[in-house]
Amino acid sequence: MDMVLSWGESILYGGLGNLAAYLAAHVLLCLLPAFFIAGAMSALIPKETVTRFLGRNSRKAVSYPAAAAAGSLLAVCSCTIVPLFAGIYKKGAGLGPAITFLFFAPAANILALVYTGGIIGPDLALARFLLSLTFGIGIGLIMALIFHRDDAAHDRATDTAFGAQGAGMGRMALVFLFVWVALLLAGTLKLNVLTSTYLSFELPFADAQGWQAALDRLVPYDAARGEEGVSLQGVVLIGLLGAIGFAAWRGLENIVEGSNAWTWISLTLIAATLLVAALAVQPVEGGLRIGVTGKFFSVGAALAALHFIVRHRLSEDELRDWLWESWRFVKQIFPLLVVGVFIVGMIRVLIRPEWIQILAGSNSLTGNLAGVVFGVFMYFPTLVEVPIAKMFLELGMHRGPLLAYLMSDPELSLQSILIISAIIGRKKTFTYVGLVALFSAAAGLIYGAWIDGASLLMLALYLAGFIALLAALLSVTRRRASSLKGV
Repeated sequence: MDMVLSWGESILYGGLGNLAAYLAAHVLLCLLPAFFIAGAMSALIPKETVTRFLGRNSRKAVSYPAAAAAGSLLAVCSCTIVPLFAGIYKKGAGLGPAITFLFFAPAANILALVYTGGIIGPDLALARFLLSLTFGIGIGLIMALIFHRDDAAHDRATDTAFGAQGAGMGRMALVFLFVWVALLLAGTLKLNVLTSTYLSFELPFADAQGWQAALDRLVPYDAARGEEGVSLQGVVLIGLLGAIGFAAWRGLENIVEGSNAWTWISLTLIAATLLVAALAVQPVEGGLRIGVTGKFFSVGAALAALHFIVRHRLSEDELRDWLWESWRFVKQIFPLLVVGVFIVGMIRVLIRPEWIQILAGSNSLTGNLAGVVFGVFMYFPTLVEVPIAKMFLELGMHRGPLLAYLMSDPELSLQSILIISAIIGRKKTFTYVGLVALFSAAAGLIYGAWIDGASLLMLALYLAGFIALLAALLSVTRRRASSLKGV
């Protein structure tokens, strides 16, 4: 009985620890800007601006590469991409291009590719890019083909919802959106100019190192295993996040009736918390060393620009619509994210990485599917999955299943599946999950076959055949679209 209780306690602590680490490290500088970007897309950008490039009736040679190109610039994990996916899909993007964006952005963004090449090898990075691009477009085309009727109905629904808006996108809306994207990139990119400390000072805090040691015992830190831990700064940020939630509930829940004092309190708290999150905080003997980083200056500059635009360039109606749409995305997505991260943390306690030597030690169908399954239940935020993949490689995972893991891990986390289901429905989500699992395993098999000595020409012929199949699907999709235009 004691053993069962101890086991259950370990699982519970695993879930709570994973949730605490995620809230402290990823919600503020990653997810909050994404919510505000999605809200701005929904409230301020006319549908025609989105559908011109990503609409279901746009030229496929434009919409799908544009979706992949947009995703390649965002070095964020799937949980951050999902609100952006929700924003463009709600605004009228076709299901196919939106799915391509959802798949390609976390799987093969520029920073992930550079990091993969530096840690594991340029051959894996190149394979990750080519196969993610090919299969990402392929998955989008297949989803558009399977659900073409739903896609047409969604297109008509967005015509109704946003029909009153003009065809042009205002310059200030574009600038506002650009500044939010800049803030997101400033908070997530791991560039020396952003992570370097330019000024530091110490705050007196008795036994700061002791408090940090206690936190490390509660929520272990081990970069090699993807355990991010919780710092003293993280505890403060979690507390501030709770304060933001309370203030936002009081100030944004009824924002359609007008702003109140709580509205501005919540926005002020968000700005202050983003600045705190951008600092480098380190426990030292007798206190805390506070480092003012390049990220702090960049986030501060972006916040100053946003404050000016909100106060002097957005109308009261635009401000209200933006805040309401952002709050709607938070209410729709954040609770599912919390549940998913907590469950994944509990499951990770039960899974041992050492198992993969047995399950994924060879380039077999079983091994590649095992890599996909590990991607679902051993989810790690973007870039963290690369050192984890390095560990898997050292434990005996074949490079083929390793690629399958790297392609599925950013896509098929349990929390992302839950959130996507709330946005596009269960049927589409299960189809998407199945396609990602299938194509990730296929990518691993193709790359693994090359590693094992298969002819590059033969593999190129296989890929050419796949591309020919996609071309046939594209032709069918075009005919379907043409037949439905008059519907």
